[in-house]
Amino acid sequence: MSESNLTAGQQRGLDALLRRIPPVADELGELFAARGHELALVGGPVRDVFLGRVGNDLDLTTDARPEQVLEIVRDWADAVWTIGIDFGTVGVRKGGRQLEITTYRSESYDPQSRKPEVMYGDSLDDDLARRDFAVNAMAVRLPEHTFADPYGGLADLAAKMLRTPGPPERSFDDDPLRMLRAARFASQLGFDVHPATFAAMRGMVERIEIVSAERIQAELDKLICGAHPRRGLELLVDSGLAAHVLPELPRLRLEIDEHHRHKDVYEHTLIVLEQAIALEGDGGCDRVLRWAALLHDIGKPKTRRHEPGGRVSFHHHEVVGAQLTKKRLIALKFPKDVVADVSRLVELHLRFHGYGTGEWTDSAVRRYVRDAGHLLDRLHKLTRADCTTRNKRKAQALARTYDHLEERIARLADEEELAKIRPELDGNEIQQVLGIAPGPLVGRAYKFLLEMRLDQGMIGKEAATAALLEWAKDNAVS
Repeated sequence: MSESNLTAGQQRGLDALLRRIPPVADELGELFAARGHELALVGGPVRDVFLGRVGNDLDLTTDARPEQVLEIVRDWADAVWTIGIDFGTVGVRKGGRQLEITTYRSESYDPQSRKPEVMYGDSLDDDLARRDFAVNAMAVRLPEHTFADPYGGLADLAAKMLRTPGPPERSFDDDPLRMLRAARFASQLGFDVHPATFAAMRGMVERIEIVSAERIQAELDKLICGAHPRRGLELLVDSGLAAHVLPELPRLRLEIDEHHRHKDVYEHTLIVLEQAIALEGDGGCDRVLRWAALLHDIGKPKTRRHEPGGRVSFHHHEVVGAQLTKKRLIALKFPKDVVADVSRLVELHLRFHGYGTGEWTDSAVRRYVRDAGHLLDRLHKLTRADCTTRNKRKAQALARTYDHLEERIARLADEEELAKIRPELDGNEIQQVLGIAPGPLVGRAYKFLLEMRLDQGMIGKEAATAALLEWAKDNAVS
Protein backbone atom coordinates (compact mmCIF):
# COMPACT_ATOMS: atom_id res chain seq x y z
CA MET A 1 0.00 0.00 0.00
CA SER A 2 1.47 3.36 -0.97
CA GLU A 3 1.04 6.54 1.04
CA SER A 4 -1.34 7.90 -1.60
CA ASN A 5 -3.76 5.01 -0.95
CA LEU A 6 -4.00 5.51 2.81
CA THR A 7 -7.32 6.30 4.46
CA ALA A 8 -7.57 9.47 6.52
CA GLY A 9 -7.20 7.46 9.73
CA GLN A 10 -4.22 5.54 8.41
CA GLN A 11 -2.60 8.80 7.26
CA ARG A 12 -3.04 10.19 10.77
CA GLY A 13 -1.42 7.06 12.14
CA LEU A 14 1.47 7.39 9.72
CA ASP A 15 1.91 11.05 10.61
CA ALA A 16 1.98 10.08 14.29
CA LEU A 17 4.53 7.36 13.55
CA LEU A 18 6.81 9.76 11.70
CA ARG A 19 6.57 12.31 14.52
CA ARG A 20 7.59 9.67 17.05
CA ILE A 21 10.74 8.60 15.24
CA PRO A 22 13.45 9.95 17.54
CA PRO A 23 16.30 12.07 16.17
CA VAL A 24 18.75 9.35 17.15
CA ALA A 25 17.15 6.98 14.59
CA ASP A 26 17.37 9.56 11.81
CA GLU A 27 20.96 10.32 12.79
CA LEU A 28 21.79 6.64 12.52
CA GLY A 29 19.98 6.44 9.18
CA GLU A 30 22.19 9.22 7.84
CA LEU A 31 25.30 7.36 9.04
CA PHE A 32 24.24 4.22 7.16
CA ALA A 33 23.31 6.18 4.03
CA ALA A 34 26.72 7.87 4.06
CA ARG A 35 28.28 4.40 3.94
CA GLY A 36 26.02 3.33 1.08
CA HIS A 37 23.66 1.20 3.17
CA GLU A 38 19.92 1.14 3.84
CA LEU A 39 18.29 1.40 7.27
CA ALA A 40 14.60 1.11 8.20
CA LEU A 41 12.41 1.11 11.29
CA VAL A 42 10.45 -2.13 11.14
CA GLY A 43 8.04 -4.54 12.80
CA GLY A 44 6.22 -4.11 16.09
CA PRO A 45 7.12 -0.44 16.70
CA VAL A 46 5.57 0.47 13.34
CA ARG A 47 2.49 -1.69 13.90
CA ASP A 48 1.87 -0.40 17.42
CA VAL A 49 1.70 3.25 16.42
CA PHE A 50 -1.21 2.46 14.07
CA LEU A 51 -2.88 0.61 16.96
CA GLY A 52 -2.46 3.60 19.23
CA ARG A 53 -0.02 1.72 21.45
CA VAL A 54 3.06 3.52 22.74
CA GLY A 55 6.34 1.64 23.00
CA ASN A 56 9.98 2.55 23.41
CA ASP A 57 11.49 -0.25 21.33
CA LEU A 58 13.34 0.65 18.16
CA ASP A 59 13.82 -2.32 15.86
CA LEU A 60 15.88 -1.49 12.80
CA THR A 61 16.85 -3.51 9.75
CA THR A 62 19.60 -2.98 7.18
CA ASP A 63 21.34 -4.50 4.19
CA ALA A 64 24.69 -4.08 5.99
CA ARG A 65 26.20 -7.27 7.33
CA PRO A 66 26.80 -7.46 11.11
CA GLU A 67 30.51 -6.76 10.81
CA GLN A 68 29.71 -3.69 8.70
CA VAL A 69 27.13 -2.55 11.26
CA LEU A 70 29.77 -2.78 13.99
CA GLU A 71 32.13 -0.68 11.91
CA ILE A 72 29.47 2.01 11.24
CA VAL A 73 28.36 2.38 14.87
CA ARG A 74 31.76 1.93 16.52
CA ASP A 75 32.56 5.65 16.96
CA TRP A 76 28.93 6.77 17.22
CA ALA A 77 27.36 4.54 19.86
CA ASP A 78 27.81 4.91 23.61
CA ALA A 79 27.72 1.12 23.94
CA VAL A 80 27.47 -1.90 21.65
CA TRP A 81 26.56 -5.51 22.44
CA THR A 82 26.77 -8.54 20.19
CA ILE A 83 24.84 -11.21 22.08
CA GLY A 84 22.55 -11.74 19.05
CA ILE A 85 25.17 -11.36 16.35
CA ASP A 86 24.91 -15.03 15.31
CA PHE A 87 21.37 -14.19 14.20
CA GLY A 88 22.45 -10.96 12.53
CA THR A 89 21.52 -8.58 15.37
CA VAL A 90 23.70 -5.87 16.90
CA GLY A 91 22.53 -3.94 19.96
CA VAL A 92 23.34 -0.25 20.33
CA ARG A 93 22.85 2.35 23.06
CA LYS A 94 22.95 6.05 22.28
CA GLY A 95 22.00 8.45 25.06
CA GLY A 96 18.94 7.00 26.74
CA ARG A 97 17.91 4.96 23.67
CA GLN A 98 18.53 1.30 22.98
CA LEU A 99 18.28 0.08 19.40
CA GLU A 100 18.56 -3.33 17.78
CA ILE A 101 19.89 -3.43 14.23
CA THR A 102 19.34 -6.65 12.29
CA THR A 103 20.67 -7.49 8.87
CA TYR A 104 18.07 -8.33 6.20
CA ARG A 105 17.63 -12.05 6.60
CA SER A 106 15.57 -15.17 6.25
CA GLU A 107 15.27 -18.04 8.71
CA SER A 108 14.44 -21.67 8.13
CA TYR A 109 14.53 -24.88 10.11
CA ASP A 110 16.14 -28.04 8.85
CA PRO A 111 13.61 -30.85 9.47
CA GLN A 112 16.16 -32.57 11.70
CA SER A 113 17.38 -29.50 13.62
CA ARG A 114 16.01 -27.38 16.46
CA LYS A 115 18.12 -24.36 15.49
CA PRO A 116 17.10 -21.94 12.74
CA GLU A 117 19.49 -21.40 9.85
CA VAL A 118 20.08 -17.70 9.20
CA MET A 119 20.72 -16.41 5.68
CA TYR A 120 21.29 -12.74 4.89
CA GLY A 121 19.45 -10.80 2.18
CA ASP A 122 19.88 -7.57 0.24
CA SER A 123 16.31 -6.23 -0.14
CA LEU A 124 13.93 -4.64 2.38
CA ASP A 125 10.89 -6.10 0.58
CA ASP A 126 12.43 -9.58 0.72
CA ASP A 127 13.20 -9.12 4.41
CA LEU A 128 9.61 -8.06 5.08
CA ALA A 129 8.38 -11.09 3.15
CA ARG A 130 10.00 -13.42 5.68
CA ARG A 131 8.28 -11.71 8.62
CA ASP A 132 5.69 -13.72 10.53
CA PHE A 133 2.58 -11.68 9.69
CA ALA A 134 1.74 -8.84 7.33
CA VAL A 135 0.91 -6.55 10.27
CA ASN A 136 4.55 -6.92 11.30
CA ALA A 137 5.85 -6.47 7.76
CA MET A 138 5.63 -2.69 7.54
CA ALA A 139 8.62 -0.36 7.67
CA VAL A 140 9.76 3.25 7.45
CA ARG A 141 12.99 3.90 5.54
CA LEU A 142 15.46 6.17 7.31
CA PRO A 143 16.33 8.95 7.16
CA GLU A 144 13.93 9.80 4.31
CA HIS A 145 10.80 8.59 6.19
CA THR A 146 9.38 6.60 3.27
CA PHE A 147 6.64 4.20 4.36
CA ALA A 148 6.82 0.61 3.06
CA ASP A 149 3.86 -1.80 3.24
CA PRO A 150 4.32 -4.25 0.34
CA TYR A 151 2.13 -7.01 1.86
CA GLY A 152 -0.97 -5.13 3.01
CA GLY A 153 -0.26 -4.90 6.73
CA LEU A 154 -2.36 -1.77 7.17
CA ALA A 155 -5.38 -3.41 5.59
CA ASP A 156 -4.94 -6.37 7.93
CA LEU A 157 -4.72 -4.04 10.92
CA ALA A 158 -8.01 -2.45 9.88
CA ALA A 159 -9.58 -5.91 9.54
CA LYS A 160 -7.96 -7.13 12.81
CA MET A 161 -6.59 -10.08 10.88
CA LEU A 162 -3.40 -12.13 11.14
CA ARG A 163 -2.15 -13.28 7.75
CA THR A 164 1.29 -14.30 6.57
CA PRO A 165 2.96 -12.09 3.94
CA GLY A 166 3.40 -15.05 1.60
CA PRO A 167 1.99 -18.59 1.47
CA PRO A 168 1.43 -19.66 5.11
CA GLU A 169 2.76 -23.18 4.44
CA ARG A 170 6.09 -21.73 3.39
CA SER A 171 6.15 -19.33 6.33
CA PHE A 172 5.41 -22.02 8.92
CA ASP A 173 7.81 -24.43 7.29
CA ASP A 174 10.56 -21.81 7.51
CA ASP A 175 9.85 -21.26 11.23
CA PRO A 176 7.17 -23.42 12.89
CA LEU A 177 7.18 -21.18 15.95
CA ARG A 178 5.16 -18.71 13.90
CA MET A 179 2.11 -20.92 14.43
CA LEU A 180 2.42 -20.26 18.17
CA ARG A 181 3.04 -16.60 17.48
CA ALA A 182 -0.33 -16.48 15.72
CA ALA A 183 -1.98 -17.60 18.95
CA ARG A 184 0.14 -15.20 20.96
CA PHE A 185 -0.80 -12.21 18.78
CA ALA A 186 -4.45 -13.27 18.87
CA SER A 187 -4.17 -12.99 22.65
CA GLN A 188 -2.22 -9.73 22.71
CA LEU A 189 -4.08 -7.89 19.95
CA GLY A 190 -7.50 -9.56 19.96
CA PHE A 191 -7.13 -10.37 16.24
CA ASP A 192 -8.54 -13.29 14.24
CA VAL A 193 -6.43 -15.59 12.09
CA HIS A 194 -7.04 -15.61 8.35
CA PRO A 195 -8.77 -18.87 7.27
CA ALA A 196 -5.90 -19.88 4.96
CA THR A 197 -3.39 -19.23 7.72
CA PHE A 198 -5.45 -21.26 10.20
CA ALA A 199 -5.79 -24.14 7.73
CA ALA A 200 -2.01 -24.21 7.33
CA MET A 201 -1.60 -24.29 11.10
CA ARG A 202 -3.92 -27.29 11.39
CA GLY A 203 -2.12 -29.10 8.64
CA MET A 204 1.37 -28.49 9.97
CA VAL A 205 1.02 -28.82 13.76
CA GLU A 206 3.59 -31.61 14.00
CA ARG A 207 6.30 -29.22 12.74
CA ILE A 208 6.17 -27.49 16.14
CA GLU A 209 7.98 -30.51 17.60
CA ILE A 210 11.24 -29.25 16.09
CA VAL A 211 11.15 -25.99 18.10
CA SER A 212 12.99 -25.81 21.43
CA ALA A 213 11.07 -25.84 24.71
CA GLU A 214 12.54 -22.46 25.66
CA ARG A 215 11.10 -20.72 22.58
CA ILE A 216 7.72 -22.43 23.08
CA GLN A 217 7.63 -21.37 26.73
CA ALA A 218 8.35 -17.76 25.83
CA GLU A 219 5.42 -17.66 23.40
CA LEU A 220 3.01 -19.38 25.79
CA ASP A 221 3.99 -17.03 28.59
CA LYS A 222 3.35 -13.98 26.40
CA LEU A 223 0.05 -15.52 25.27
CA ILE A 224 -1.24 -16.05 28.78
CA CYS A 225 -0.23 -12.51 29.73
CA GLY A 226 -2.08 -11.03 26.74
CA ALA A 227 -5.22 -8.95 26.96
CA HIS A 228 -7.32 -11.72 25.37
CA PRO A 229 -5.77 -15.06 26.47
CA ARG A 230 -8.98 -17.00 25.78
CA ARG A 231 -8.63 -16.20 22.06
CA GLY A 232 -5.09 -17.49 21.98
CA LEU A 233 -5.82 -20.62 24.00
CA GLU A 234 -8.87 -21.52 21.92
CA LEU A 235 -6.76 -21.10 18.79
CA LEU A 236 -4.14 -23.47 20.23
CA VAL A 237 -6.77 -26.08 21.01
CA ASP A 238 -8.82 -25.73 17.81
CA SER A 239 -5.74 -25.86 15.58
CA GLY A 240 -4.32 -28.92 17.33
CA LEU A 241 -1.18 -27.11 18.48
CA ALA A 242 -2.11 -27.46 22.15
CA ALA A 243 -1.91 -31.25 21.84
CA HIS A 244 1.82 -30.79 21.17
CA VAL A 245 2.77 -27.92 23.48
CA LEU A 246 0.18 -28.00 26.30
CA PRO A 247 -1.69 -31.32 25.96
CA GLU A 248 -3.33 -31.03 29.37
CA LEU A 249 -5.56 -28.24 28.03
CA PRO A 250 -7.43 -30.11 25.25
CA ARG A 251 -7.75 -33.12 27.59
CA LEU A 252 -10.09 -30.98 29.70
CA ARG A 253 -12.69 -31.38 26.95
CA LEU A 254 -14.19 -34.32 28.78
CA GLU A 255 -17.05 -36.18 27.16
CA ILE A 256 -20.35 -35.17 28.73
CA ASP A 257 -23.48 -37.27 28.31
CA GLU A 258 -27.00 -37.11 29.65
CA HIS A 259 -26.36 -39.85 32.22
CA HIS A 260 -23.14 -38.47 33.71
CA ARG A 261 -23.62 -34.77 34.10
CA HIS A 262 -20.79 -32.48 35.19
CA LYS A 263 -19.38 -29.12 34.25
CA ASP A 264 -17.59 -28.62 30.96
CA VAL A 265 -14.12 -28.53 32.54
CA TYR A 266 -12.51 -26.85 29.53
CA GLU A 267 -15.02 -24.01 29.44
CA HIS A 268 -14.93 -23.76 33.24
CA THR A 269 -11.14 -23.38 33.09
CA LEU A 270 -11.28 -20.53 30.59
CA ILE A 271 -13.85 -18.72 32.72
CA VAL A 272 -11.74 -19.20 35.86
CA LEU A 273 -8.77 -17.70 34.00
CA GLU A 274 -10.83 -14.68 32.94
CA GLN A 275 -12.19 -14.21 36.47
CA ALA A 276 -8.71 -14.50 37.97
CA ILE A 277 -7.45 -11.82 35.57
CA ALA A 278 -10.31 -9.54 36.67
CA LEU A 279 -9.03 -9.86 40.26
CA GLU A 280 -5.40 -9.01 39.45
CA GLY A 281 -5.68 -5.31 40.20
CA ASP A 282 -3.53 -2.63 38.61
CA GLY A 283 -0.19 -4.44 38.79
CA GLY A 284 -0.37 -5.96 35.32
CA CYS A 285 -0.11 -9.63 34.45
CA ASP A 286 0.37 -11.99 37.40
CA ARG A 287 1.79 -14.91 35.47
CA VAL A 288 1.77 -17.25 38.50
CA LEU A 289 -1.93 -16.61 39.15
CA ARG A 290 -2.83 -16.94 35.46
CA TRP A 291 -0.95 -20.20 35.00
CA ALA A 292 -2.48 -21.60 38.19
CA ALA A 293 -5.96 -20.65 36.97
CA LEU A 294 -5.30 -22.32 33.62
CA LEU A 295 -3.90 -25.52 35.12
CA HIS A 296 -5.88 -25.83 38.36
CA ASP A 297 -8.15 -28.63 37.10
CA ILE A 298 -5.77 -30.57 34.83
CA GLY A 299 -5.90 -33.47 37.28
CA LYS A 300 -9.59 -34.07 36.54
CA PRO A 301 -9.26 -36.27 33.43
CA LYS A 302 -7.06 -38.75 35.34
CA THR A 303 -9.27 -38.83 38.43
CA ARG A 304 -12.74 -38.88 36.87
CA ARG A 305 -14.99 -41.61 38.25
CA HIS A 306 -18.65 -42.35 37.45
CA GLU A 307 -20.64 -42.68 40.65
CA PRO A 308 -24.10 -44.12 41.31
CA GLY A 309 -26.97 -41.83 40.40
CA GLY A 310 -25.19 -40.26 37.44
CA ARG A 311 -22.73 -38.28 39.55
CA VAL A 312 -19.13 -37.79 38.48
CA SER A 313 -16.31 -37.43 41.01
CA PHE A 314 -12.74 -36.18 40.73
CA HIS A 315 -11.30 -37.20 44.09
CA HIS A 316 -7.81 -35.81 44.81
CA HIS A 317 -7.62 -34.10 41.43
CA GLU A 318 -5.82 -31.21 43.09
CA VAL A 319 -2.97 -33.51 44.16
CA VAL A 320 -2.71 -35.16 40.76
CA GLY A 321 -3.07 -31.75 39.11
CA ALA A 322 -0.17 -30.33 41.11
CA GLN A 323 2.03 -33.22 39.97
CA LEU A 324 1.02 -32.76 36.33
CA THR A 325 1.53 -29.01 36.59
CA LYS A 326 5.04 -29.43 37.92
CA LYS A 327 5.89 -31.92 35.19
CA ARG A 328 4.55 -29.71 32.38
CA LEU A 329 6.17 -26.49 33.57
CA ILE A 330 9.52 -28.22 34.05
CA ALA A 331 9.27 -29.62 30.52
CA LEU A 332 8.64 -26.09 29.26
CA LYS A 333 11.78 -24.85 31.10
CA PHE A 334 9.99 -22.44 33.41
CA PRO A 335 12.05 -20.99 36.29
CA LYS A 336 12.05 -23.11 39.44
CA ASP A 337 10.21 -20.51 41.51
CA VAL A 338 7.38 -20.30 38.96
CA VAL A 339 7.10 -24.11 38.86
CA ALA A 340 6.96 -24.29 42.66
CA ASP A 341 4.44 -21.47 43.08
CA VAL A 342 2.03 -22.53 40.34
CA SER A 343 2.00 -26.19 41.37
CA ARG A 344 1.50 -25.22 45.02
CA LEU A 345 -1.53 -23.08 44.13
CA VAL A 346 -3.00 -25.96 42.12
CA GLU A 347 -2.50 -28.23 45.13
CA LEU A 348 -4.20 -25.77 47.51
CA HIS A 349 -7.05 -24.55 45.32
CA LEU A 350 -9.68 -26.84 46.89
CA ARG A 351 -8.63 -26.32 50.52
CA PHE A 352 -11.27 -23.65 51.16
CA HIS A 353 -14.11 -26.03 50.35
CA GLY A 354 -13.48 -27.80 53.65
CA TYR A 355 -14.38 -24.57 55.43
CA GLY A 356 -18.09 -25.32 55.14
CA THR A 357 -20.04 -22.46 56.68
CA GLY A 358 -17.23 -21.42 58.98
CA GLU A 359 -16.65 -24.55 61.06
CA TRP A 360 -12.87 -24.28 60.95
CA THR A 361 -11.14 -23.70 64.24
CA ASP A 362 -8.60 -20.92 64.61
CA SER A 363 -5.98 -23.66 64.37
CA ALA A 364 -7.27 -24.68 60.94
CA VAL A 365 -7.24 -21.05 59.78
CA ARG A 366 -3.64 -20.70 60.96
CA ARG A 367 -2.67 -23.81 59.00
CA TYR A 368 -4.40 -22.47 55.89
CA VAL A 369 -2.32 -19.32 56.13
CA ARG A 370 0.88 -21.21 56.92
CA ASP A 371 0.43 -23.63 54.02
CA ALA A 372 -0.28 -20.80 51.57
CA GLY A 373 2.69 -18.77 52.78
CA HIS A 374 3.62 -15.99 50.36
CA LEU A 375 0.95 -17.26 47.96
CA LEU A 376 -1.96 -16.39 50.27
CA ASP A 377 -3.16 -13.37 48.29
CA ARG A 378 -3.02 -15.35 45.05
CA LEU A 379 -4.82 -18.26 46.69
CA HIS A 380 -7.60 -15.86 47.73
CA LYS A 381 -7.98 -14.73 44.11
CA LEU A 382 -7.78 -18.24 42.64
CA THR A 383 -10.37 -19.57 45.07
CA ARG A 384 -12.78 -16.75 44.30
CA ALA A 385 -12.19 -17.11 40.54
CA ASP A 386 -12.93 -20.86 40.77
CA CYS A 387 -16.62 -20.18 41.40
CA THR A 388 -18.34 -20.36 37.99
CA THR A 389 -21.78 -21.54 39.03
CA ARG A 390 -24.73 -19.90 37.26
CA ASN A 391 -26.75 -20.21 40.45
CA LYS A 392 -26.56 -16.64 41.80
CA ARG A 393 -27.71 -17.64 45.27
CA LYS A 394 -25.00 -20.30 45.53
CA ALA A 395 -22.35 -17.95 44.14
CA GLN A 396 -23.29 -15.23 46.63
CA ALA A 397 -23.20 -17.74 49.50
CA LEU A 398 -19.72 -18.89 48.53
CA ALA A 399 -18.52 -15.31 48.24
CA ARG A 400 -19.91 -14.45 51.69
CA THR A 401 -18.28 -17.52 53.20
CA TYR A 402 -14.92 -16.62 51.72
CA ASP A 403 -15.37 -13.04 52.94
CA HIS A 404 -15.83 -14.54 56.41
CA LEU A 405 -12.64 -16.60 56.09
CA GLU A 406 -10.64 -13.56 54.99
CA GLU A 407 -12.04 -11.58 57.93
CA ARG A 408 -10.92 -14.31 60.32
CA ILE A 409 -7.48 -14.39 58.71
CA ALA A 410 -7.21 -10.61 59.07
CA ARG A 411 -8.28 -10.75 62.72
CA LEU A 412 -5.82 -13.49 63.59
CA ALA A 413 -3.12 -11.72 61.60
CA ASP A 414 -3.63 -8.59 63.68
CA GLU A 415 -3.53 -10.58 66.90
CA GLU A 416 -0.77 -13.02 66.11
CA GLU A 417 1.19 -11.86 63.05
CA LEU A 418 0.19 -15.01 61.14
CA ALA A 419 2.69 -14.43 58.34
CA LYS A 420 5.50 -14.76 60.89
CA ILE A 421 4.25 -17.79 62.81
CA ARG A 422 7.13 -19.28 64.76
CA PRO A 423 7.35 -21.36 67.94
CA GLU A 424 7.71 -19.25 71.07
CA LEU A 425 11.11 -20.82 71.71
CA ASP A 426 13.81 -20.69 69.05
CA GLY A 427 16.47 -23.31 68.37
CA ASN A 428 18.97 -21.94 70.89
CA GLU A 429 16.34 -21.77 73.62
CA ILE A 430 15.26 -25.36 72.88
CA GLN A 431 18.87 -26.51 73.32
CA GLN A 432 19.17 -24.64 76.63
CA VAL A 433 15.88 -25.96 78.04
CA LEU A 434 16.63 -29.57 77.08
CA GLY A 435 20.39 -29.38 77.60
CA ILE A 436 21.12 -30.83 74.17
CA ALA A 437 23.53 -30.05 71.35
CA PRO A 438 22.53 -29.02 67.81
CA GLY A 439 21.11 -31.93 65.79
CA PRO A 440 17.95 -33.67 64.55
CA LEU A 441 16.40 -33.67 68.02
CA VAL A 442 16.26 -29.88 68.01
CA GLY A 443 14.32 -30.05 64.74
CA ARG A 444 11.82 -32.52 66.22
CA ALA A 445 11.31 -30.30 69.26
CA TYR A 446 10.90 -27.23 67.05
CA LYS A 447 8.25 -29.03 65.00
CA PHE A 448 6.37 -30.00 68.16
CA LEU A 449 6.35 -26.38 69.35
CA LEU A 450 5.25 -25.14 65.95
CA GLU A 451 2.30 -27.54 65.87
CA MET A 452 1.35 -26.42 69.36
CA ARG A 453 1.62 -22.79 68.29
CA LEU A 454 -0.72 -23.45 65.35
CA ASP A 455 -3.21 -25.31 67.54
CA GLN A 456 -3.25 -23.03 70.56
CA GLY A 457 -1.91 -19.67 69.41
CA MET A 458 0.37 -17.67 71.74
CA ILE A 459 0.62 -19.24 75.20
CA GLY A 460 3.75 -17.49 76.52
CA LYS A 461 7.32 -18.71 76.92
CA GLU A 462 6.77 -20.14 80.38
CA ALA A 463 3.92 -22.39 79.23
CA ALA A 464 5.83 -23.29 76.05
CA THR A 465 8.86 -24.32 78.15
CA ALA A 466 6.69 -26.49 80.39
CA ALA A 467 5.07 -28.13 77.36
CA LEU A 468 8.50 -28.76 75.81
CA LEU A 469 9.75 -30.45 78.99
CA GLU A 470 6.63 -32.59 79.11
CA TRP A 471 7.15 -33.54 75.44
CA ALA A 472 10.78 -34.46 76.18
CA LYS A 473 9.69 -36.64 79.08
CA ASP A 474 7.08 -38.44 76.95
CA ASN A 475 9.64 -38.99 74.20
CA ALA A 476 12.42 -40.18 76.49
CA VAL A 477 14.67 -37.24 75.71
CA SER A 478 17.53 -37.02 78.14
